[in-house]
Amino acid sequence: MTHYPQSILKAIKHISRLPGIGEKTAERLTMHLLEAPRLAVEQLSDSLLEIKNKVRLCSLCYSLSDSDLCNICNDPARDHTLLCVVEQPADMVSIEKSGAFSGLYHILSGVLSPMDGVGPGDIKIRELWSRVEQGKVKEVVLATGTNVEGEATAAYIAERLAKFSVTITRIASGVPVGGDLKYVDQVTLKKAMESRHAI
Repeated sequence: MTHYPQSILKAIKHISRLPGIGEKTAERLTMHLLEAPRLAVEQLSDSLLEIKNKVRLCSLCYSLSDSDLCNICNDPARDHTLLCVVEQPADMVSIEKSGAFSGLYHILSGVLSPMDGVGPGDIKIRELWSRVEQGKVKEVVLATGTNVEGEATAAYIAERLAKFSVTITRIASGVPVGGDLKYVDQVTLKKAMESRHAI
């Protein structure tokens, strides 16, 4: 790549540091930006600086927001008695895209993982207790991952929430829609059998 000027090499190097972007993709993106109209590059640059300057955590749910409260927490049409607990903002976005949930969220910013030194004080669990203690929440939906850490975090939260007069539910897990049983792993199949329901 010595045939490129230093400015292009520098751009390729920085772009290749992005997750999922290798050197070849970084090279293609750099060439695209070089050929793009100046205005388009300036708009991209401005939007990147804007997210660094403006985006923060919602003071209520800990999602990403441009203001003190995110759009979901600020929406009076949402069911404020229903609270879905997720690990990260991306999990909330996935649930929102499904259109299956109309309540509020609480983002933990991680999961319990004693092996990695992550305990209850390292994620937003205390803040969850505070929200439930206020008495407005009637149901807490635990939507953490189904891996060991996600299950352990859900079990810990459920145990601690038992002292409150709130319904605690866990998202279902099992065979995906359109899934072929012969390709489903044993743990998922076991969960599907345990979570079976009448039809």
